[in-house]
Amino acid sequence: MALHAIFFYLFAFVAVASAVMVVSAKNPVHSVLFLILVFFNSAGLFLLTGAEFLAMLLLVVYIGAVAVLFLFVVMMLDIDFAEFRQGVLQYAPIGALVGLVVAAELILVVGGTTLSPQAAKSIAMPMPDIAERQNTAALGDVLYTHYVYFFEVAGLILLVAMIGAIVLTLRHRQNIKRQNIARQVARTPETGVEIVKVKSGQGL
Repeated sequence: MALHAIFFYLFAFVAVASAVMVVSAKNPVHSVLFLILVFFNSAGLFLLTGAEFLAMLLLVVYIGAVAVLFLFVVMMLDIDFAEFRQGVLQYAPIGALVGLVVAAELILVVGGTTLSPQAAKSIAMPMPDIAERQNTAALGDVLYTHYVYFFEVAGLILLVAMIGAIVLTLRHRQNIKRQNIARQVARTPETGVEIVKVKSGQGL
């Protein structure tokens, strides 16, 4: 139990310190690297709580795709981040207000079990024992049975967002030959072949 607590405080301290460096680092590339470190330590915290699926999700999806995409975009685009930072202080009151609201919600969630111990027993679909059902299998049971319609709607929204992003960024260039499927299907031997009679010695 002591080893478990040591790893918990180690992962938590590094995650919080890295999160602070994400917003305080002057170099955006360093911010993305600190963000990757936050994801690694968060995955460690999920493993300590027995949520191995969420830990692997952080490693595969967020570190392997999202964070690397952020890193490529930041390194490839020539963005003047010094200009972006100008006027940031005027949004400080709104940011502080949002931070206080999020902190109050976290305090209510964490302190809810202390104020009301019976709240954990009133969960509609509690997590089964790890010896009876694996964490990933139990999550799949809930996601693909009780919340399957919400899962399908979320997938549909992401599909629409992807199509919308493609349509908004698509630009047709002039003087470029494009394929016309309808014209190709309607083509006949009479319109597809042109016979030219050339007299001998004249050439084309």
